Amino acid sequence: MTVLPDDGLEPAGEFPDVTHEQWQHLVAGVLRKAGKDVEGDAAEEALSTALEDGLRTRPLYTARDGAPEPGLPGFAPFVRGGRPEGNTVGGWDVRQRHSTADGGAVLADLENGVTSLWLTVGEDGIPVSSLDRVLDGVFLDLAPVVLDAGADVEAAAEELLRLYAERGVAPEAARGNLGADPLGHEARTGQTFDITPAAGLARRCAEEYPGLRAFTVDALPYHEAGGSAAQELGCSLATGVAYLRALTEAGMGVEQACAQLEFRYAATADQFLTIAKLRAARRLWARVAEVCGAPAAGGQTQHAVTSPVMMTRRDPWVNMLRTTVATLAAGAGGADSVTVLPFDDALGLPDAFARRIARNTSTILIEESHLSRVIDPAGGSWYVERLTDELAQAGWEFFQWIEQLGGQASALRSQRLGQELARTWEARSAKLAKRREPVTGVSEFPFLAEKPVVREAAPEPRSGGLPRVRRDEAYEALRARSDAHLAATGSRPRIFLAAIGPAAAHTARLTFASNLFQAGGVEPVTEGTFAESGATEVCLCSSDALYEERAEDLAAELRAAGAAHVFLAGRPGQHAGVDGYVFAGCDAVSVLSSTLDRMGVS
Repeated sequence: MTVLPDDGLEPAGEFPDVTHEQWQHLVAGVLRKAGKDVEGDAAEEALSTALEDGLRTRPLYTARDGAPEPGLPGFAPFVRGGRPEGNTVGGWDVRQRHSTADGGAVLADLENGVTSLWLTVGEDGIPVSSLDRVLDGVFLDLAPVVLDAGADVEAAAEELLRLYAERGVAPEAARGNLGADPLGHEARTGQTFDITPAAGLARRCAEEYPGLRAFTVDALPYHEAGGSAAQELGCSLATGVAYLRALTEAGMGVEQACAQLEFRYAATADQFLTIAKLRAARRLWARVAEVCGAPAAGGQTQHAVTSPVMMTRRDPWVNMLRTTVATLAAGAGGADSVTVLPFDDALGLPDAFARRIARNTSTILIEESHLSRVIDPAGGSWYVERLTDELAQAGWEFFQWIEQLGGQASALRSQRLGQELARTWEARSAKLAKRREPVTGVSEFPFLAEKPVVREAAPEPRSGGLPRVRRDEAYEALRARSDAHLAATGSRPRIFLAAIGPAAAHTARLTFASNLFQAGGVEPVTEGTFAESGATEVCLCSSDALYEERAEDLAAELRAAGAAHVFLAGRPGQHAGVDGYVFAGCDAVSVLSSTLDRMGVS
């Protein structure tokens, strides 16, 4: 809020208020200079950005962009936080994931800032029989343990509970989550398992271990299958409702059942969308609890994980920037626990340096940036409040669609859910291919000469259900073809960039073309002549004016010199001898794939 000085002087007091219509008129004037003749709402719409789920980010938000009252932290509808104190006491729970039986790495994390452990147990992770060794030296009354055991949840849970008893941990001191998630496991693997034993674990936790939860509602399988933020929310709600039904049918009260659930969401480098998603998730779950007759039990416990979809294998160092923004968004969005994936997570098992950077990301944001000292710092922003409301509406609609199909299990088994997620990913893939959604180090500013980062292979993740996608996958496939060609021939496929005219005329488009072709593993050659370059294809780079004067003649000369294909960097036009055009918004993946095909790069 704005605090006026003691004398009551308001600096803007003598200026008249500006109306929204006046602002739109000024916007229209600027757009007119750029060749767009629009007025009023159309002018504002021209500056809006389309998001997934039919949402749009507008250029200006004011008090007229109202949203429902978010309430107070710790009180329904819990938009501003599930607990009155938020994370102000000690920051969010810094939760690190481990999938191998490396007790040294576990202790190193706990000794250097990690406050809880997330253990992948079973065939794709730590053997159940190795839990004792992995947790050797861990103070189980201080460090919460969260299991992710898939179909082995019952055996893993019993082993963990045995360790609590063996090491003298009082039942009331045990903290964490046994990680039962039958629907999440089905989404990952396509395999089902009986929920009855997990419901028994939930009753046991409620009666004997007040600090333990039995169920995880994991939305990551839907995010990693290409789902949007609203689809992630809808799937988490449908899964949570399915577990509530199962637990109440097993004899638990609604309040007890709600207390057994922890929700896991992806945090992406889209800062405001992540903040709004976590806030919307709490509001939606509060509505579910209210309908079930337990409004006070609607405070959702959230575990945010930096998105695996955004992690790249090329130039993985940029992942540090992505995870930092995602962690900031998760913290500002009110997540109770945050897992920062190491920057080399997509390459295999992280090394000690990567794990250190991951845990220090949270430490710096909590201890040095003091991000956790303010509860819901984005709350009150007209933009964030409106985006939270719109995302909640879209998430609720998707949840209703799933319920109309018969619930989460039916939606999965009928493949309708997978088809919806695939359609969303197809639309996003088109934006990635056209570089409308740039990926730094991959589709933008790639570095062909980078030294590959090599890591020990990680255990194969669970598969057989929904696919796992990555933003870099199309470009990664192109780069892999180039790498194979380099290994077989000693050189990468090349293209000659023919600069026309002075540097002022050709630099912008030459740089654009260089970046585009490198994104597909094609090495640009800018020095010497075409004959000296060793290339079979060429791209003309200059200004539109010089293209009109010289493009056709130069294309003819290059063809006579042996050029098999001639590109022009710029919007498509009528230039004899030019076979194709590369420009902002072109389908880069299609252009690069066909280029490699013509060059014989398989």
